[in-house]
Amino acid sequence: MQPSKPSSRVSLAHLVAACVLALALVVTSSAVVALVRSPQGTAGAGAGAGAGDTAKAARHWVNTWSAMPQLTEAHNMPPAPFTGERAVLVDTTLRQTVRVTTGGDRVRLRFSNAFGGTALPLTAVTVALPKDGQAGVGAIEPGTTRTVTFGGRDATTVPIGAQVVSDPLDFTVRPGSNLTVTTYLAEGQASLNLTSHPGSRTTSYLQHGDRTRDEDLPGATPTNHWYLLSDVEVLSRPATTAVAVLGDSLTDGRGSTTNGNNRWPDQLFDRLQQKPATRGIAVVNQAAGGNRVLNDGLGPNALARLDRDILAHSAVEQLIVFEGVNDIGTAEATPAAQQRVTADLIAAYDQIIVRAHAQGIRVYGATLLPFDGNTPYDDAGGHREDARQAVNTWIRTSGRFDAVLDFDRAVRDPQNPSRLQPTLHDGDWLHLNPEGYRALAEAVPSRLLQRR
Repeated sequence: MQPSKPSSRVSLAHLVAACVLALALVVTSSAVVALVRSPQGTAGAGAGAGAGDTAKAARHWVNTWSAMPQLTEAHNMPPAPFTGERAVLVDTTLRQTVRVTTGGDRVRLRFSNAFGGTALPLTAVTVALPKDGQAGVGAIEPGTTRTVTFGGRDATTVPIGAQVVSDPLDFTVRPGSNLTVTTYLAEGQASLNLTSHPGSRTTSYLQHGDRTRDEDLPGATPTNHWYLLSDVEVLSRPATTAVAVLGDSLTDGRGSTTNGNNRWPDQLFDRLQQKPATRGIAVVNQAAGGNRVLNDGLGPNALARLDRDILAHSAVEQLIVFEGVNDIGTAEATPAAQQRVTADLIAAYDQIIVRAHAQGIRVYGATLLPFDGNTPYDDAGGHREDARQAVNTWIRTSGRFDAVLDFDRAVRDPQNPSRLQPTLHDGDWLHLNPEGYRALAEAVPSRLLQRR
């Protein structure tokens, strides 16, 4: 009879093991289900989120403002004394304002060191609301300053070629409002290779010392450039999405009003806010003056930067491609050269469409604007105009784009279609004035951008 006791112990051990295994499977299964149902829950709610953050966890991050990172040219570097012989922005506070598109009550920032020659140490960063809600001002509204952290710390270092994303911060921004971001760099960047967006059309301010919490910066040095800051994201409702624009100076806003935020993407956003069906659409401006589709110019070519500037951005579901005039204008004014650039542009557009469609992004092609009368793009033989017409014909008729935006038709002179309307350009017969940019914004059917 003695052998029966070990048998009971074995049965009991098996039973306990089976219960533990079943419990483990239940816990694991629940965790898997939670991950599948709310893939952004942890990231959206932030570290240490509790039950009160459940609603926020159901939302997603949307890119609400962007500035295409570029290598800063010598004449666009921070003014003296903020650029030295071997380093830049040493012991410097940089205060910048940016206009968000869609709003939210939780934000995070992205800083880029895409073109920096060394690691970029950020000592302190704050956000606030600008004085009277204005763009390009050095003062902030009292009591609105909040500290931005990175992994729970006030400071961070951005590696060469990389970007860093801040921790989520409870901070409410209204749609179409301005946001102040103030950054202090104690050590500066030990290189004269600096990442920026020179065509800000917005005034920033530089001052020595840590002024990140100061309500005003009297005596600060103004400069009409953005540096280091590349993106602002907001935590938004699931239905909120973004439309991105891949473009050049005509989208970057040359000819628009400094601190006026009247580039055509800004005016498009203003139109979208007028209708409930399109109020939840952010507009992401990924353009730079001089940029080209095929070859590097001011910034990497569009094919090279497509992943970084469009496909990697949060909640982008639609893309407007409005670029190519600089490729035509800088190619030799001969029939052979213009035929070649025409074929290459068409092939490049097709590549952009294929790559965007692979990410579920709809792509809209915008026709190229006239430049007759512009020096140096206009040529006596009309070869560049022939190329523009050929490219526009393909955009309109190929069927490759999900929709066509006929910007050419919106601003060309009906009496002389190879030229812009005299009242819509800024004097160089290439770039538009604010009224011309309004015409482009109105040429985008708002119903096209509604979520489907």
